[in-house]
Amino acid sequence: MKVSESDLRLEDGRTLHVYDTGGDGPVVVWHHGTPNTGAPPAPLFAAAEALGVRWVSYDRPGYGGSSPLPDRTVASAAADVRPVTDALGVGRFTVLGHSGGGPHALACAALLGDRVLGAATVAGLAPYDAEGLDWYAGMVPSSAASLRAAAEGRAAKEAYEAGATYDPDMFTDADHEALASTWSWFDEVVGPALEGGPDAPITDDLAYVAPWGFDPATIAAPLLLVHGEEDRIAPAAHSRWLAERCPTAELRLRPGAGHISVLEAGAEALEWLVARKG
Repeated sequence: MKVSESDLRLEDGRTLHVYDTGGDGPVVVWHHGTPNTGAPPAPLFAAAEALGVRWVSYDRPGYGGSSPLPDRTVASAAADVRPVTDALGVGRFTVLGHSGGGPHALACAALLGDRVLGAATVAGLAPYDAEGLDWYAGMVPSSAASLRAAAEGRAAKEAYEAGATYDPDMFTDADHEALASTWSWFDEVVGPALEGGPDAPITDDLAYVAPWGFDPATIAAPLLLVHGEEDRIAPAAHSRWLAERCPTAELRLRPGAGHISVLEAGAEALEWLVARKG
């Protein structure tokens, strides 16, 4: 699939860097994880072509070619997706988010109900204030420590990141295998995401542990929650919690899958989204 890139100037003076594969098929708006840029997921291109999918996506503020938005919330994604889709002449669409992109996809489903036909998240998070959920339970210690620092505020998070190192234990053996093969694609979006420094991923994490600005239970569009049961970064309990509280949700757990290897279900999620018709 050929991906065109452009810069969209917003009314507030910010710029969003936008990706679009074009075509007149069903539109799936991709929400990237942390820390990634917004290029649509190339490992899913074959499945997308077979389904006629048109990918639309963007670098979240502070990543890649998009201007920073220091105090953004998860809900801010909806305010950015509306002008992106307007500029591309897209009326109704579905949303798909992986990892940290999951909450941002939920924001669009909740706040752009007039536009969103369906939403899917893969390995997503639940709100930090989720009642009855032990939010950190099941996370690898390094991931929990990183997010606990975020919960203490920007200064604490910046101090934590200044001394943080990569922890391979956050990924399962199946994840490492996926990263060495099909999903080596992440090398193309992680490196560029970090070239501008740590501010964008720090802002992401601050948003995850702050009030999101919407209630996922208000989502009226069909919602698919896909999660690996062995996920060490965003434990499956997060999707279980969402499934129990979102009336339109369907939960699909993947035995043996971790945070990356669960993306082998990406084609299945695309098929589900394409079947959502207004």
